[in-house]
Amino acid sequence: MAKFEVNNVSVSTLLGYVKDGTIAIPEIQRPFVWDTTQVRDLIDSLYREYPVGYIITWKSPDVKLKDGTSSEGKQILIDGQQRVTALTAALLGQEVLDDNYKKRRIKIAFNIQTEEFQTNNPAIEKQEEWISDISEFMRDDFNSFDFISEYSKKFDMDANIVSNRVTKLKSIKNVSIGRIQLGSVLDIDVVTEIFVRINSKGVVLSQADFAMSKISVNEEYNGNDIRKTIDYFCHFAKTPVDFDNIKENDKEFSSKEIFNKITWIKDNNDDLYLPSYVDVLRVAFTYKFKRGKLQDLVSLLSGRDFETREYREDVVAESYSKLYEGVRQFVNQSNFERYVMILKSAGIIDGDLVRSQNVLNFGYILYLLLREKQIAPDKIETLVRRWVIMSIITQRYTSSPESQFDLDIRRLNEAEDVVQYIRDEEERRLGGTFWDNILVENFNTSVASSPYWKTFIIAQIKLNNRAFLSKDIDVRTLIEGRGDVHHIFPKDYLQKNGKDNRSIYNQIANFAMLQTEVNIQIGKKAPNDYMKSIIDQCNGQENKYGAINTLDDLYRNMEENCIPRSFVNMTIDNYDEFLKERRKLMAKKLKEYYESL
Repeated sequence: MAKFEVNNVSVSTLLGYVKDGTIAIPEIQRPFVWDTTQVRDLIDSLYREYPVGYIITWKSPDVKLKDGTSSEGKQILIDGQQRVTALTAALLGQEVLDDNYKKRRIKIAFNIQTEEFQTNNPAIEKQEEWISDISEFMRDDFNSFDFISEYSKKFDMDANIVSNRVTKLKSIKNVSIGRIQLGSVLDIDVVTEIFVRINSKGVVLSQADFAMSKISVNEEYNGNDIRKTIDYFCHFAKTPVDFDNIKENDKEFSSKEIFNKITWIKDNNDDLYLPSYVDVLRVAFTYKFKRGKLQDLVSLLSGRDFETREYREDVVAESYSKLYEGVRQFVNQSNFERYVMILKSAGIIDGDLVRSQNVLNFGYILYLLLREKQIAPDKIETLVRRWVIMSIITQRYTSSPESQFDLDIRRLNEAEDVVQYIRDEEERRLGGTFWDNILVENFNTSVASSPYWKTFIIAQIKLNNRAFLSKDIDVRTLIEGRGDVHHIFPKDYLQKNGKDNRSIYNQIANFAMLQTEVNIQIGKKAPNDYMKSIIDQCNGQENKYGAINTLDDLYRNMEENCIPRSFVNMTIDNYDEFLKERRKLMAKKLKEYYESL
């Protein structure tokens, strides 16, 4: 079987293939992202017979039906959706969905006298020499003879010229477009590579994109409902104002039970875990299929039996059923809100505190798996909290996340005692010298977005720690108010004294959550200078730095922020000593925090 074929297809034939389902547009229900000038330019190029690039289709494998016969796979349009949708809008007069999920017409106007195309607007509507909507000329019942006669008389044009230009306009449907047909023998990785090499824009399609394409074009097993459930859920979570538009413009789907199951998310104001369609797909697939590689999902949705390497209809049916159930479990309000509550109970109150979305994704997978295995709710909370934090501080899903997902879900699912397996995995990854050596060394970085600094903040939130030198303002309050991170040894002070390298003065062991007004008061002062004033105010003098006014409270505050007591007497000569000591204290706090989860 050929890996690919290159041929030409006329615009009318292409649109006919789309209409009868020979070529399926995977994202036809998603918003049309081209602006109207791009549609105009496409039509103009076709009129002038300029090349408009290739479209790329990928043939689904033929599958064996129950009666032993073979069902021919569809051609899935994987590159060219915007162009094909533009053609259906401009030439067939079909509506498109815009970014606000509102249906609208895109009318392309044509001036026969100047052979100019424009997007139709009220000004053009008033100019009789313009054809306001070229789609009217593409209808089979359009009377060209009468139009040519009337137009040539009205504008005193040669009838032959008018006839030639009308014929040329109508002949847009006969213009050929290049088509690359990728064979069903190609796997996803090869198709992706071909796509990237051919596409001049360098757009990278992910395996999730291919999976979503497979899902949306399947009519027999509710593929389009699965796709819409995923798309609309993610859209409502981020842009709830579009709810009414979507409900009005997709009345068929909005009348279904599954639509009512996702509407709750529009009223959820929590942005801790805002999933994309890739996240929903990954979680639903990994949880229900106990596999972590999305390329396997595409194969399963195509009907592949991994043991016999055949493509069978019963595999297609089962795969769509399982995926739909996985999506239902993801969007379930109780599941979603309970999982977010678990994250918050660990101190993760803001999405910015977790750099890896895959950590949150697998945390949700683990939650759903443990519920499926009927683990007690209180144990689920503890296990999920600890797994998420372990994943962050070991960067478990940073490199090759799909492979790690695949390994983790298989082992978790196959474990005779999943609770004991998780505890054993914690001991394996966090035992030995991790807390006292590896984590301490990991704190030796100037990357403020590092997972170690973020987890330190998470720990402070969970432990209700106060901001440095604050009597009542805690770290949680500063994070919720988008508070600032400041230097304990002031940056200007370090730079003035020769520590002017960014990697030195921006060490995360020199960071603390600090009220801005307190930081301004500290200014460029040496630690022993501003700490002397704080000790003085603890001994009855006027407050200059915050509201702490007893030594016991000061030392408690320093302990909460992992700052050694010796800091009160430190100068530039003690900076390196301070960093080493604070890294140890920060690692110790994380260990105590982890064990408290």
